[in-house]
Amino acid sequence: MAIELKEIKDENGDLLSPTLPEGVKNYLIDIDGTITEDVPNETPERMVTCEPFPDALATIKGWYEAGHIITYFTSRVEEHRAVTETWLKKHGFPMHALLMNKPRGGNYHWIDNHSVKATQYKGKFTDLVKGIKEIEIFEE
Repeated sequence: MAIELKEIKDENGDLLSPTLPEGVKNYLIDIDGTITEDVPNETPERMVTCEPFPDALATIKGWYEAGHIITYFTSRVEEHRAVTETWLKKHGFPMHALLMNKPRGGNYHWIDNHSVKATQYKGKFTDLVKGIKEIEIFEE
């Protein structure tokens, strides 16, 4: 499923990074501890046998069918790419991309020139709702 990016320009007419069409979201979804049990790189044999969280699979399939972009990212290393892709396909997880080698340890701070929304997984995939939370921002 190819998504056409919208071309945008600055006030001088110079091209900027393109954006997604209105309403399309770019979901970046962690694997271990988020869509399946938390399997560390030190026990790669568990990557084959772990089971998906059913609510995660159903929710992500819905997002994909609604036209959103699904990218999985993981702290698994590149040598675990094949087993990870096989596991995702075996369990029916739709995807556009898989990013390996996410830094380990949590406490992520994502700095980007595009809008970023973060949702911490707390044990259950449900519909996303809007809420107000305190965040860190750059001083203006």
